[in-house]
Amino acid sequence: MSVLNMSELDVVVNKEVWKHYFTKFFTISVKSGCSNKVKYGQSKFDFDEAVLTCIGPNQVVSADNLEESKIQGYAFTLDPDFLLNHPLAKKMEKCDFFSYHANEALFLSEEERKIIFKIFGLIQSEYENNIDGFSQEVLLSNIELLLVHINRYYSRQFITRKNYHNNIQVRVKELLEEYYQKNENEGLPTVHYLSDRLNLSPAYLSDMLKNYTGLSAQQHIHESLIYKAKELLTFSELSVSEIAFKLGFQHPQSFVKLFKQKASVTPLKFRQSYN
Repeated sequence: MSVLNMSELDVVVNKEVWKHYFTKFFTISVKSGCSNKVKYGQSKFDFDEAVLTCIGPNQVVSADNLEESKIQGYAFTLDPDFLLNHPLAKKMEKCDFFSYHANEALFLSEEERKIIFKIFGLIQSEYENNIDGFSQEVLLSNIELLLVHINRYYSRQFITRKNYHNNIQVRVKELLEEYYQKNENEGLPTVHYLSDRLNLSPAYLSDMLKNYTGLSAQQHIHESLIYKAKELLTFSELSVSEIAFKLGFQHPQSFVKLFKQKASVTPLKFRQSYN
Protein backbone atom coordinates (compact mmCIF):
# COMPACT_ATOMS: atom_id res chain seq x y z
CA MET A 1 0.00 0.00 0.00
CA SER A 2 1.06 3.61 -0.37
CA VAL A 3 -0.09 7.20 -0.03
CA LEU A 4 1.00 9.34 -3.00
CA ASN A 5 1.33 13.11 -3.12
CA MET A 6 0.14 13.68 -6.68
CA SER A 7 1.70 17.13 -6.94
CA GLU A 8 5.09 15.38 -6.83
CA LEU A 9 4.31 13.10 -9.77
CA ASP A 10 5.77 14.12 -13.12
CA VAL A 11 2.68 13.26 -15.14
CA VAL A 12 3.89 14.99 -18.31
CA VAL A 13 7.05 12.88 -18.57
CA ASN A 14 4.97 9.71 -18.27
CA LYS A 15 1.99 10.94 -20.24
CA GLU A 16 1.91 7.93 -22.58
CA VAL A 17 1.55 5.62 -19.58
CA TRP A 18 -1.28 7.66 -18.04
CA LYS A 19 -3.32 7.92 -21.23
CA HIS A 20 -4.69 4.41 -20.89
CA TYR A 21 -3.94 2.03 -18.05
CA PHE A 22 -5.30 -0.13 -15.27
CA THR A 23 -3.87 -1.45 -12.02
CA LYS A 24 -4.72 -4.34 -9.76
CA PHE A 25 -5.07 -2.02 -6.77
CA PHE A 26 -7.89 -0.36 -4.91
CA THR A 27 -7.37 3.40 -5.29
CA ILE A 28 -8.96 6.19 -3.24
CA SER A 29 -7.91 9.66 -4.33
CA VAL A 30 -8.75 13.27 -3.61
CA LYS A 31 -7.84 15.51 -6.55
CA SER A 32 -8.09 19.19 -7.41
CA GLY A 33 -6.52 21.59 -9.89
CA CYS A 34 -6.62 19.09 -12.74
CA SER A 35 -7.45 20.89 -15.99
CA ASN A 36 -7.74 17.74 -18.09
CA LYS A 37 -10.55 15.26 -18.40
CA VAL A 38 -9.99 11.95 -16.64
CA LYS A 39 -11.94 8.94 -17.85
CA TYR A 40 -13.03 5.90 -15.85
CA GLY A 41 -14.56 3.21 -18.05
CA GLN A 42 -16.86 5.13 -20.43
CA SER A 43 -17.37 8.23 -18.26
CA LYS A 44 -15.38 11.48 -18.22
CA PHE A 45 -15.05 13.82 -15.27
CA ASP A 46 -13.53 17.27 -14.85
CA PHE A 47 -11.36 17.55 -11.71
CA ASP A 48 -11.31 21.35 -11.52
CA GLU A 49 -12.86 21.00 -8.04
CA ALA A 50 -11.65 18.82 -5.17
CA VAL A 51 -13.43 15.49 -5.38
CA LEU A 52 -12.93 12.00 -4.02
CA THR A 53 -12.97 9.03 -6.39
CA CYS A 54 -12.70 5.31 -5.73
CA ILE A 55 -11.46 2.84 -8.32
CA GLY A 56 -11.57 -0.92 -7.94
CA PRO A 57 -8.93 -3.35 -9.20
CA ASN A 58 -8.60 -3.85 -12.98
CA GLN A 59 -10.78 -0.87 -13.90
CA VAL A 60 -9.57 0.95 -17.04
CA VAL A 61 -8.47 4.57 -16.50
CA SER A 62 -7.29 7.13 -19.06
CA ALA A 63 -6.62 10.88 -19.27
CA ASP A 64 -6.29 13.51 -22.00
CA ASN A 65 -4.38 16.82 -22.33
CA LEU A 66 -1.84 15.82 -19.71
CA GLU A 67 0.61 18.51 -20.87
CA GLU A 68 -1.58 21.13 -19.18
CA SER A 69 -2.31 19.09 -16.07
CA LYS A 70 -1.09 19.93 -12.60
CA ILE A 71 -2.88 17.64 -10.19
CA GLN A 72 -3.05 18.48 -6.50
CA GLY A 73 -4.08 16.01 -3.85
CA TYR A 74 -3.34 12.55 -2.52
CA ALA A 75 -4.07 9.00 -3.56
CA PHE A 76 -4.18 5.92 -1.36
CA THR A 77 -3.53 2.61 -3.15
CA LEU A 78 -3.95 -0.86 -1.69
CA ASP A 79 -3.10 -4.30 -3.04
CA PRO A 80 -6.10 -6.62 -2.37
CA ASP A 81 -3.65 -9.35 -1.34
CA PHE A 82 -2.92 -7.39 1.83
CA LEU A 83 -6.48 -8.14 2.96
CA LEU A 84 -6.39 -11.89 2.38
CA ASN A 85 -8.06 -13.88 5.17
CA HIS A 86 -9.18 -10.69 6.93
CA PRO A 87 -12.87 -9.65 7.39
CA LEU A 88 -12.09 -6.25 5.83
CA ALA A 89 -11.72 -7.96 2.43
CA LYS A 90 -15.42 -8.84 2.47
CA LYS A 91 -16.33 -5.32 3.56
CA MET A 92 -14.39 -3.77 0.68
CA GLU A 93 -16.13 -6.09 -1.78
CA LYS A 94 -19.46 -4.70 -0.54
CA CYS A 95 -18.39 -1.05 -0.99
CA ASP A 96 -20.42 -0.16 -4.08
CA PHE A 97 -18.59 3.15 -4.54
CA PHE A 98 -15.62 1.29 -6.04
CA SER A 99 -17.86 0.63 -9.07
CA TYR A 100 -19.41 4.13 -9.33
CA HIS A 101 -18.97 6.08 -12.55
CA ALA A 102 -16.65 9.09 -12.64
CA ASN A 103 -19.59 11.51 -12.75
CA GLU A 104 -20.71 10.04 -9.42
CA ALA A 105 -17.61 11.18 -7.56
CA LEU A 106 -17.88 12.47 -4.00
CA PHE A 107 -17.70 16.25 -3.51
CA LEU A 108 -16.07 16.97 -0.17
CA SER A 109 -16.48 19.96 2.10
CA GLU A 110 -13.27 21.52 3.37
CA GLU A 111 -13.73 19.85 6.77
CA GLU A 112 -14.38 16.47 5.16
CA ARG A 113 -11.29 16.86 2.98
CA LYS A 114 -9.17 17.54 6.06
CA ILE A 115 -10.50 14.41 7.77
CA ILE A 116 -9.75 12.22 4.74
CA PHE A 117 -6.23 13.67 4.48
CA LYS A 118 -5.71 13.06 8.20
CA ILE A 119 -6.60 9.38 7.77
CA PHE A 120 -4.25 9.19 4.78
CA GLY A 121 -1.56 10.61 7.08
CA LEU A 122 -2.27 8.01 9.77
CA ILE A 123 -1.94 5.21 7.22
CA GLN A 124 1.28 6.64 5.79
CA SER A 125 2.81 7.21 9.22
CA GLU A 126 2.03 3.64 10.30
CA TYR A 127 3.50 1.87 7.28
CA GLU A 128 6.63 4.04 7.45
CA ASN A 129 7.20 3.06 11.09
CA ASN A 130 9.08 -0.04 12.19
CA ILE A 131 6.90 -3.12 11.85
CA ASP A 132 5.70 -4.79 15.05
CA GLY A 133 2.95 -7.17 16.08
CA PHE A 134 0.31 -4.44 15.91
CA SER A 135 1.24 -2.88 12.55
CA GLN A 136 -1.17 -4.77 10.32
CA GLU A 137 -4.13 -4.38 12.66
CA VAL A 138 -3.54 -0.63 13.03
CA LEU A 139 -3.29 -0.25 9.24
CA LEU A 140 -6.44 -2.26 8.64
CA SER A 141 -8.31 -0.29 11.31
CA ASN A 142 -7.39 2.99 9.63
CA ILE A 143 -8.42 1.66 6.21
CA GLU A 144 -11.77 0.61 7.66
CA LEU A 145 -12.13 4.07 9.20
CA LEU A 146 -11.50 5.58 5.76
CA LEU A 147 -14.25 3.44 4.22
CA VAL A 148 -16.70 4.39 6.98
CA HIS A 149 -16.12 8.10 6.34
CA ILE A 150 -16.56 7.68 2.59
CA ASN A 151 -19.87 5.90 3.15
CA ARG A 152 -20.86 8.64 5.58
CA TYR A 153 -20.04 11.44 3.14
CA TYR A 154 -21.85 9.73 0.26
CA SER A 155 -24.93 9.47 2.48
CA ARG A 156 -24.59 13.20 3.15
CA GLN A 157 -24.26 13.88 -0.59
CA PHE A 158 -27.44 11.91 -1.30
CA ILE A 159 -29.25 14.18 1.17
CA THR A 160 -27.75 17.51 0.11
CA ARG A 161 -28.48 16.80 -3.57
CA LYS A 162 -32.14 16.12 -2.78
CA ASN A 163 -33.59 18.00 -5.77
CA TYR A 164 -31.36 16.11 -8.18
CA HIS A 165 -32.20 12.75 -6.65
CA ASN A 166 -35.91 13.57 -6.57
CA ASN A 167 -35.73 14.15 -10.32
CA ILE A 168 -34.00 10.78 -10.71
CA GLN A 169 -36.80 9.09 -8.77
CA VAL A 170 -39.39 10.68 -11.06
CA ARG A 171 -37.43 9.57 -14.13
CA VAL A 172 -37.27 6.00 -12.79
CA LYS A 173 -41.08 5.93 -12.58
CA GLU A 174 -41.38 7.39 -16.08
CA LEU A 175 -38.90 4.92 -17.57
CA LEU A 176 -40.70 1.95 -16.01
CA GLU A 177 -44.06 3.16 -17.31
CA GLU A 178 -42.56 3.63 -20.79
CA TYR A 179 -41.07 0.15 -20.58
CA TYR A 180 -44.45 -1.46 -19.86
CA GLN A 181 -46.01 0.51 -22.72
CA LYS A 182 -43.36 -0.17 -25.38
CA ASN A 183 -41.40 -3.28 -24.40
CA GLU A 184 -43.98 -6.03 -24.21
CA ASN A 185 -42.59 -9.56 -24.30
CA GLU A 186 -38.99 -8.34 -23.97
CA GLY A 187 -38.51 -9.57 -20.43
CA LEU A 188 -38.64 -7.83 -17.09
CA PRO A 189 -37.10 -4.36 -16.67
CA THR A 190 -33.69 -4.47 -15.01
CA VAL A 191 -31.54 -2.16 -12.92
CA HIS A 192 -29.06 -1.98 -15.83
CA TYR A 193 -31.89 -0.87 -18.14
CA LEU A 194 -32.67 2.05 -15.81
CA SER A 195 -29.06 3.00 -15.07
CA ASP A 196 -28.09 3.02 -18.77
CA ARG A 197 -30.85 5.49 -19.59
CA LEU A 198 -30.06 7.68 -16.60
CA ASN A 199 -26.29 7.63 -17.30
CA LEU A 200 -25.61 6.28 -13.83
CA SER A 201 -23.87 3.17 -12.59
CA PRO A 202 -26.27 0.47 -11.31
CA ALA A 203 -24.61 0.62 -7.88
CA TYR A 204 -24.94 4.42 -7.54
CA LEU A 205 -28.57 4.39 -8.72
CA SER A 206 -29.49 1.69 -6.23
CA ASP A 207 -27.61 3.32 -3.34
CA MET A 208 -29.09 6.73 -4.11
CA LEU A 209 -32.66 5.42 -4.26
CA LYS A 210 -32.19 3.42 -1.07
CA ASN A 211 -30.85 6.44 0.82
CA TYR A 212 -33.64 8.67 -0.51
CA THR A 213 -36.64 6.31 -0.48
CA GLY A 214 -35.57 3.28 1.58
CA LEU A 215 -35.94 1.02 -1.46
CA SER A 216 -33.20 -0.22 -3.77
CA ALA A 217 -33.51 0.04 -7.56
CA GLN A 218 -34.58 -3.62 -7.76
CA GLN A 219 -37.22 -3.03 -5.10
CA HIS A 220 -38.53 -0.04 -7.09
CA ILE A 221 -38.87 -2.33 -10.11
CA HIS A 222 -40.79 -4.89 -8.02
CA GLU A 223 -43.07 -2.18 -6.59
CA SER A 224 -43.84 -0.89 -10.09
CA LEU A 225 -44.53 -4.42 -11.34
CA ILE A 226 -47.04 -5.06 -8.56
CA TYR A 227 -48.71 -1.66 -9.09
CA LYS A 228 -49.05 -2.33 -12.82
CA ALA A 229 -50.29 -5.86 -12.14
CA LYS A 230 -52.99 -4.58 -9.76
CA GLU A 231 -54.06 -2.08 -12.40
CA LEU A 232 -54.38 -4.80 -15.05
CA LEU A 233 -56.13 -7.19 -12.66
CA THR A 234 -58.66 -4.51 -11.77
CA PHE A 235 -59.39 -2.82 -15.11
CA SER A 236 -58.66 -5.47 -17.77
CA GLU A 237 -60.06 -8.86 -18.65
CA LEU A 238 -56.64 -10.40 -19.29
CA SER A 239 -55.99 -13.71 -17.58
CA VAL A 240 -53.33 -14.00 -14.89
CA SER A 241 -51.02 -15.73 -17.37
CA GLU A 242 -51.57 -13.02 -20.00
CA ILE A 243 -50.80 -10.32 -17.46
CA ALA A 244 -47.62 -12.15 -16.44
CA PHE A 245 -46.40 -12.31 -20.05
CA LYS A 246 -47.42 -8.70 -20.70
CA LEU A 247 -45.29 -7.53 -17.76
CA GLY A 248 -42.28 -9.52 -18.98
CA PHE A 249 -42.39 -12.68 -16.89
CA GLN A 250 -41.35 -15.83 -18.74
CA HIS A 251 -43.32 -18.06 -16.39
CA PRO A 252 -46.69 -17.17 -14.81
CA GLN A 253 -45.65 -19.04 -11.67
CA SER A 254 -42.87 -16.49 -11.08
CA PHE A 255 -45.39 -13.65 -11.38
CA VAL A 256 -47.80 -15.34 -8.95
CA LYS A 257 -44.99 -15.94 -6.45
CA LEU A 258 -43.79 -12.30 -6.53
CA PHE A 259 -47.34 -10.91 -6.38
CA LYS A 260 -48.22 -13.06 -3.37
CA GLN A 261 -44.97 -12.07 -1.66
CA LYS A 262 -45.64 -8.35 -2.13
CA ALA A 263 -49.45 -8.19 -1.90
CA SER A 264 -50.04 -11.08 0.57
CA VAL A 265 -52.68 -12.56 -1.75
CA THR A 266 -52.60 -14.35 -5.10
CA PRO A 267 -53.43 -12.35 -8.25
CA LEU A 268 -56.68 -14.29 -8.67
CA LYS A 269 -57.85 -13.56 -5.11
CA PHE A 270 -56.92 -9.90 -5.56
CA ARG A 271 -59.08 -9.74 -8.70
CA GLN A 272 -61.95 -11.52 -6.98
CA SER A 273 -61.86 -9.08 -4.06
CA TYR A 274 -62.38 -6.16 -6.45
CA ASN A 275 -65.03 -7.93 -8.48
